[in-house]
Amino acid sequence: MNMQDFFSSGFGGALLRFFICLVVNWVIVHLLYFRKAKRRDFYFTFMIISVAIYFLVYLMMGMDRGKATMGVGLGLFGIFSIMRYRTDTMPVREMTYLFVVVCLSVVHAMASSLGIDDDGLMIGTPLPELLVIDLITIAVIILFERHLKMDASKLVQYDRIELIKPERRQELIADLRERTGLKVLNIEVGAIDFLRDMVMLRVYYDSEANKRDKNLDNMLKIKNSDYEKV
Repeated sequence: MNMQDFFSSGFGGALLRFFICLVVNWVIVHLLYFRKAKRRDFYFTFMIISVAIYFLVYLMMGMDRGKATMGVGLGLFGIFSIMRYRTDTMPVREMTYLFVVVCLSVVHAMASSLGIDDDGLMIGTPLPELLVIDLITIAVIILFERHLKMDASKLVQYDRIELIKPERRQELIADLRERTGLKVLNIEVGAIDFLRDMVMLRVYYDSEANKRDKNLDNMLKIKNSDYEKV
C-alpha cells in the first residue's frame, strides 16, 4: 500500500502551489492591506475565501477540461453574485483586494503540474512562472499603495445644519475638529433633513495624524439602509 492508493498523482504539486498561493495572499492581505485598513473582518474574509476558491477550482479541474472551464466561470459568477446581493456594499478598495485574492487563487489552482508528453516535450506550468506572476502582482499593489494616497473618511450625522452653508465652511470644519478630535481635511454634504435638523456628512481626515482603531470605526458606521430614512 502506497500514497498513490489514497491521493492522485498530482496532489503533491497541488499542495505545493496551494502553499505558495497562501503565502502570497497572506503577504498581500497582512502586509499591504491590513497595515493600512486595520479591518479584521475583511482580513478573515480574504484569507478564508482564498483557501476555499483554490480547492474549489482544483477539484473542478479534475473533470473534463472544457466542462471544468465552464464550471469554474459559472461558479465564480455565482460566488460574486451572492456577495453582491446578500451582503452590505463592500468598499471599492476591499473589493479590489478581494478580486486580486480570488484571481491569484484561481491562477494557482488551474496551473497544471509539470510532466512529459508522448513527444518528450515538457508540459504543465513551471513554478518560476507562478512566482513571477505573484511578484508582479505584489509589486503593482505596492507601487499604487505608496503613490496613490487615499484619505480616510467616515460618515457623520451632524446636527448643526446652519453651518453647512458655503460661507460658513471654515466654521463647520473647526466644529468637527473640536468635537471629533480628527484633523479634518475636507467635507462633503449629503442628505439634509430639516424636520430633524440633521445632515449627513462625509468627513475626510488625516489618518496618520489620528491613530485610531479603524476596525472599530467601521463597525460603528451607518448602514446604507439607514440613508433611506433621511
